[in-house]
Amino acid sequence: MRLRPLGSRDMDIKDKDNKEYLSGFIAIIGPPNVGKSTLLNRLMGKKVAIVSPKPQTTRNRILGIYHGEGFQIAFLDTPGIHKTRTPLHNSMVSSARDALSQVDILILLIDMSRPDDPEISSILKAIKRERKPVILVINKIDKSPKEDLLPIIDSYSRRHSFDVIIPVSALKGDGINIILEELKNRIKPGPRFFPEDMTSDQSETFLVSEVIREKIYLHTGKDIPYSSAVTVERMEVNPENGILSISAIIHVESESQKSMMIGRGGKKIRDIGKASRLELEKILDKGIFLELFVRVEKNWSRDPRALQKLGY
Repeated sequence: MRLRPLGSRDMDIKDKDNKEYLSGFIAIIGPPNVGKSTLLNRLMGKKVAIVSPKPQTTRNRILGIYHGEGFQIAFLDTPGIHKTRTPLHNSMVSSARDALSQVDILILLIDMSRPDDPEISSILKAIKRERKPVILVINKIDKSPKEDLLPIIDSYSRRHSFDVIIPVSALKGDGINIILEELKNRIKPGPRFFPEDMTSDQSETFLVSEVIREKIYLHTGKDIPYSSAVTVERMEVNPENGILSISAIIHVESESQKSMMIGRGGKKIRDIGKASRLELEKILDKGIFLELFVRVEKNWSRDPRALQKLGY
């Protein structure tokens, strides 16, 4: 997805009350597992990105479009920036780094309990090259001693000239309104890039595959989540009862992973399917019939052609 920079103004930038309309693109960046997707969901007031306790859950850039009175903010949730080991990781990190040049403002998100994350130095170097406004958001303040906060703020203030530093708990919602207010004060006059009823650029097919992948992360351990991908083969609504019938394939890299994904007597795949169905019924507000199949796609995370085929 190529974002349109705000430097180009070929649309009316007045709202219906003849006031200047404000708009901007914001990238949420940071190391893996600091809560970027949780922050995006909290800012949006709804779930647009999958979350799990495991690092590197986000593989694609996710766009969330926030509509306020007289302004529009397009948030970009990015994969965690980290040292790469496979072509899949290269794709993820490249996606995150590309976002730096395509947005107007950066939110650097860090975990208060891990202020010295080794990935921070390289991220700060990339930020300095962009010369854009940067807001530092210190997340998970509900899980660390309050007396640790000021030293972290002091340390980061010396590492970079942040526009503002905001402590938050994305999980509990503390500090979220402050972020929105600070962003509104920094975005510039511009057009409505997206219709008012649009909150994400995700297709239903992508949403379905992401929800299933989220449940894989939550129901499996070890390397299984990182060795799995999901593609949706079929989505059809039954005209008689309105039930949405979905057929999806979970791709893994070996026969042993396939066995673990299915589980003894098929229990694991049933649990993943049930959790996915319940989540999708809530999101899509309709009855769901979900079929899941597991297929071996050997070493797909290391094969550029397989990555492209699977959407990476």
